[in-house]
Amino acid sequence: MFQHVFLKGSDPDALVEELVSALREVPESAGLGFLYFDGELVPHIDGILDQLRDQTPVDHWVGSVAGGLIGSGIESYGRPAISVLVTDIAADSFRLLPAVYDDVSPGLDDSRAWRNAHLSSFGVVHGDPRNPRIPALIAGLSAGMEGGFLVGGLSSSQGNDLVQIAGDRIENGLSGVLFSGSVPVVTGVTQGCTLFGHRHEVTGADAHILTRLDGRPALEVLNEEVGDILARDPRRMAGYIFAALHIPGSDTGDYLVRNLLGIDPDNGALAIGDHLAEGMQLQFARRDADTAREDLRRMLASVRSRIDGEPAGALYFSCLGRGENLFGPDSAELSIVREELGDLPLAGFYANGEISHNRLYGYTGVLTVFLERG
Repeated sequence: MFQHVFLKGSDPDALVEELVSALREVPESAGLGFLYFDGELVPHIDGILDQLRDQTPVDHWVGSVAGGLIGSGIESYGRPAISVLVTDIAADSFRLLPAVYDDVSPGLDDSRAWRNAHLSSFGVVHGDPRNPRIPALIAGLSAGMEGGFLVGGLSSSQGNDLVQIAGDRIENGLSGVLFSGSVPVVTGVTQGCTLFGHRHEVTGADAHILTRLDGRPALEVLNEEVGDILARDPRRMAGYIFAALHIPGSDTGDYLVRNLLGIDPDNGALAIGDHLAEGMQLQFARRDADTAREDLRRMLASVRSRIDGEPAGALYFSCLGRGENLFGPDSAELSIVREELGDLPLAGFYANGEISHNRLYGYTGVLTVFLERG
């Protein structure tokens, strides 16, 4: 049993009352819930958690504040809203991961006996984008789980109250929930971009400044590959042309999409939204609504083909730059997800960065489908 509740309105107290009412009748076996909420609800979150634990069967909660909320076929931005997914995953099949802030060792040590006993290699995590250690924490947690697979996203909000939940309210760290090997899942990532041109080697870089590709000025290479129209008017590249950093050792061609932050015509250099080093493999990519729709449907078809049995519920973490900004109004992105997967109980949020496996991505959608357990 997975149950989804999506509520929006102008009165936070009324929203919470409606949520509690909707969840009072869930079975006693419903012990874990995912809770995503708009920034206007942050001042109320401690009271919300108390009410949910006191007045519903669900004792354990994880989640995050979000600048945009995701439900089954619906999105919501900038107004009081809540998206909840309640599960009946058995209590011994999951374990909350309290926040880690600069070192994953305490969290790994605390969960080691349980992870070993339950063959745990999968987790859903949420992070605070203000913590510069988050990418390292994600990589360290995955490595400490012997190559564990993580999904999730970084909190997003119009304000500075970037709150996560892992049992209680948390800020500034990485937290979430780990699952036993008995919980079957299928995951997928959509990049929403199309690579073009050739793969190049970074042969000159200083921090986020890219000076040379394959021994040539980086701007010269970019202008050659984007064509005359965009080369003559670099402003048109903004939000359309990106840098794609290929992930070493990936057997699926995965890459990290990073912004082009600026152009230096005098020195033939580019500013890229990531730390660069010589030897990296870089390619340019384009992103538009049509490409994003095609890649989303490709990912969803791949997920469907790998589902063995019945899907029970899903989580979806998508970039704030996607949603209505890329796919258009009327919950277009989530409508595609529902078209391809059916009216599946689904919750999630629009994030400041998306987590898949052991890396922090951008401009992606990360889907996890939980399957019915036999």
